[in-house]
Amino acid sequence: MTSQILFSRPSSRANGRAIATMIGAMGCFVLNDALVKHVSQSMPSAQLIFVRGVMASVLVLLVAHRLGALRQASAVLHPRVALRGGIDACATMMYLLALFRLPIANATAINLAAPLFMTVFAVLFLGERAGVARWSAVVLGFVGVLCVVQPSADGLNAWALLCLLGTLFHAARDLMTRRIDPAIPSIIITLATALAVTLLAGCLTLLSGWQAFALGDLALLGVAAAFLASGYFLLVQCMRAGEVSLTAPFRYVAVLFAMLLGYAVWNEVPTGWAWLGIALLVGSGLYMLHSERGRTRAIALDAQSE
Repeated sequence: MTSQILFSRPSSRANGRAIATMIGAMGCFVLNDALVKHVSQSMPSAQLIFVRGVMASVLVLLVAHRLGALRQASAVLHPRVALRGGIDACATMMYLLALFRLPIANATAINLAAPLFMTVFAVLFLGERAGVARWSAVVLGFVGVLCVVQPSADGLNAWALLCLLGTLFHAARDLMTRRIDPAIPSIIITLATALAVTLLAGCLTLLSGWQAFALGDLALLGVAAAFLASGYFLLVQCMRAGEVSLTAPFRYVAVLFAMLLGYAVWNEVPTGWAWLGIALLVGSGLYMLHSERGRTRAIALDAQSE
């Protein structure tokens, strides 16, 4: 029974909700990244991740209590939930270690290869059917990402391979989300992730040492923690509700959010290549939505003719 629930094809309404939550999650992650980038100028990275993780974990705990989900708090130790959290923690550390030593454009481009891996994993392990439209949207969107970030050949080294490994871990994390018992609340999965990242960062902080910080930085990390926790929760909801190969290309909206934020806060104006990338990103999303509507209509017509 459980396997049928996990691998049955979601409805068009569920897929629509999943796309919306994916877009919301990417927006939250970009806002979190912007705040963390600002605070990282005055605080060691491991300490920053630990402090933010503590606040995110407390916030998720409060929400879980409010929802009455703490009765199932022991599910954070469920093998699949705990393994997912551990994989996410490792992926986060790999990406951040690489980010500190790579051009940001290279790290961004590598990290946004995740939809390609997710689509492959969904086809191989979840039995999803990714037709021409979905593969085209994934590839077109990735080309758009390359146009926007314009990575350089100088950044292709061992750190780039570490970043790629982190991206694979992120894709594996999202695949595992679909294999977790639906009876376990999404907020508990979110809590497991927040705790795993916090514990790993805490261990690294013991090695790197502690540094005093301003209350202003603490306030900014509190806001970042709220965005991070929200992004975690929305991403879990997305992976549990919709088809992975359908929602994967909508990860690329993170680039659009980042560019809008860069323009609004730092007055960064996109180049010609960036505008081309934006067009490709928007086009891939619209093409995916159009194709999905056509598939939904075809299914409805087949159902009526039976």
